[in-house]
Amino acid sequence: EVQLVESGGGLVQAGGSLRLSCAASGFSFDVYEIGWFRQAPGKEREGVSCISSSDGSTYYADSVKGRFTISSDNAKKTVYLQMNSLKPEDTAVYYCGAATLGSSCLPDYWGQGTQVTVSS
Repeated sequence: EVQLVESGGGLVQAGGSLRLSCAASGFSFDVYEIGWFRQAPGKEREGVSCISSSDGSTYYADSVKGRFTISSDNAKKTVYLQMNSLKPEDTAVYYCGAATLGSSCLPDYWGQGTQVTVSS
């Protein structure tokens, strides 16, 4: 059974940091791209960052470049999203998704999400 379990969300003041984790199981981790996505109330889900487990290549949305860092521990089958200099507009439910390599990080599988709230 494919599982993606996010953790690490919470409430933080603007300017603060959080690290999200996405623990994967039930599929071949090294042939997938793992992405982080977020959905704020009343808005569509948007892509935040993505990493290829095969070659480590990364993608970041312009809104988070320079503030967020995605990384992968293939041995632990876990992807992290280090979020620094958080802003109130980063408030959202953050989801991780697993996508087949070469699919532009469009997930086949989703986690349940973790809430990130940034207070001003």
